[in-house]
Amino acid sequence: MSRILLIATALACMACAAAAAIPDSTRVRQAFSGTIVSTYPDGRTGELWLTPGGTYTARGRRGDPSRGHWTVKGDALCLKQARPIPMLFSFCTPIPGAGLGDSWPAKAATGEAITVRLVKGRRTVTG
Repeated sequence: MSRILLIATALACMACAAAAAIPDSTRVRQAFSGTIVSTYPDGRTGELWLTPGGTYTARGRRGDPSRGHWTVKGDALCLKQARPIPMLFSFCTPIPGAGLGDSWPAKAATGEAITVRLVKGRRTVTG
């Protein structure tokens, strides 16, 4: 009986580890078919596109393309840039319970106050 319990516990732990390796997309699912737009104090905007596989592409407010990987940690979306310059750290920002068309205040990686909104549709970026 204890052997069965040990095997069941081991299988449960393996399932948890496998689930942890896949980004938690439940809080960001609407963004997969939309665009996350960040508006900076100077009026310029940056755009972010998430994919279900845990990667992203972006266009910064100066028009510079980038790409990398995203994860969800607790209630935060964390981005780690891979291109054009790999970053050693992730930038995390809270994910509100926002839906398509909603906007919310946030802080950019630079520390600036920005407004973020999720808009319908996607555009193709290169990078």
